[in-house]
Order: sequence, then C-alpha cells, then structure tokens
Amino acid sequence: MKKKHLVVLSGAGVSADSGLETFRDSEGLWAKYRIEDVCTPEALEKNPGLVLKFYNERRRQLLGVVPNEGHFVIAELENYFDVDIITQNIDDLHERAGSSRVLHLHGELLKCRSMKDPSFIGAVNGDINIGDTCPMGGQLRPHVVFFGEDVPEMERAEEIIHTADILVIVGTSLAVYPAAGLVRYVPGNADIYVVDPSEITLSGADVTYIRERSVTGMPKLLKLLIRTI
Repeated sequence: MKKKHLVVLSGAGVSADSGLETFRDSEGLWAKYRIEDVCTPEALEKNPGLVLKFYNERRRQLLGVVPNEGHFVIAELENYFDVDIITQNIDDLHERAGSSRVLHLHGELLKCRSMKDPSFIGAVNGDINIGDTCPMGGQLRPHVVFFGEDVPEMERAEEIIHTADILVIVGTSLAVYPAAGLVRYVPGNADIYVVDPSEITLSGADVTYIRERSVTGMPKLLKLLIRTI
C-alpha cells in the first residue's frame, strides 16, 4: 500500500530543545545583538565583520549540540509515511537525526555563498572571515536568508505542501512570514497536527493540537499517527 505523504513544517522550537537559542530568547546570542545589525542585507553591507562574527558564534554553538528526541521522532516518521520536511531552521539537526528529505527555507548555517558569484555555494564548518573568498574573488557570507531578502525555496515548499495528506506543524508559532503562509497551500482534506506550547489556532475542522514542546509532544503524536494507519 502506498504510504501517505506527510509534510513536517518545523520551526525554532524543535532546535531549542537541543539548546539552540531562538531570536526571541531573552538570553543567549540574540540578546547580544539587534536583528537589524546582524541579519539584514544592509547590515552585511555596512558592517560585514559583525555579521560574520555573529554567524560564526551561531555555527560554533551548532557544532556543540546534538539532535533531540523531537528530531529523532520526526526521522522515525519515515518508517510509516512518505515524509518531506520543510524547516525554518538553518541548522542540520534534522539531517543528523536521520531525516532524508529536508528543505531549508531560510538557508543553512553550515554552508556559505559568494557575494559576487550567485552560483557559488560551499560547505563551511569553521569561521568565515573577511578576506575569505570564492574562486571568483567574491567575499563569502553565510548561506542564510536575511530579513528583507527573498526566500528562494518558497515555490518548492508550496509545491510540497500542496500534495500533503498530513501536515505536522511543530516548534513554530507561525509568526514569521512568508513561511507562516504555507498553511494556505495544504489541501482541504489533509489532516493537520500542531505540536507547540503556544496558543496558535488554525481554521479547519481537522486540526489536532498537542500543546507541548517538540521533545515531549512528538513521541505522543507518533503513537497517534501510527494508530491512523
């Protein structure tokens, strides 16, 4: 029997359970910087050293954490469903947990791109510094979508979610656009599950809420989904 297509839309709450701060945290990396100083095209042009420093710190932090139970349960879903993950996160924790199809809406922290050659995207595990360039001589920058920049993967994300039989929204309060607007593309007959402690409410009769963090809510959802097969 053909597996149902299950799409996971994941957000910062999934990675927060591994110890990565979100930009809403009152402490940690984001508390030390203003978003407009480190996460906009204007900031990159005005003070590239500061932008690189900020993302170097985030990259070091990422390399020091591991996937949590929420990530592993999401990966386990592939045993029962045809799974696509659309994530707002720029870390690689879904991949490290074993998920095989992950679309990163906002880029990837362990990749860099060139400010001169749009076609150049490379891997990076250490720091990016002023003077680090692509083969064409362009300064390298994080492969991350800054506030105010286009989201290149949105069209692909819309295509994926448009074919979902099941949509799982986890670790996100759907406050960041355009990613939050993806729910408009889910088919009307799809079953929707929301795993998040926030009080978000979606329109539609077939929405099931587990108002818990990913690390405790996803194991409960897995048991629930297995019973529907």
